[in-house]
Amino acid sequence: MNVKDKPTLFEIFGLRFFFFANDHEPIHIHAEKEENRVKIQVTPTVELIENKGMKQKDVKKALSIVRTYREDIINAWNVFFNK
Repeated sequence: MNVKDKPTLFEIFGLRFFFFANDHEPIHIHAEKEENRVKIQVTPTVELIENKGMKQKDVKKALSIVRTYREDIINAWNVFFNK
């Protein structure tokens, strides 16, 4: 899988936030740190959907970041997926 398939929106505190090129609604974002990954729903509410090995402190950080940048993530989703 190349970078076009996983476009990075931003990196904060060692967490990389990205979409998969073939993602689907509802709007959500993936975050990874090292080999661990979470999937976070953005709309209608910010919620953890899936955790694949990420430490709880990093999950909390990721959720907080998504809440802070929620509108930016929605806008980036709409641009990337031509909505």
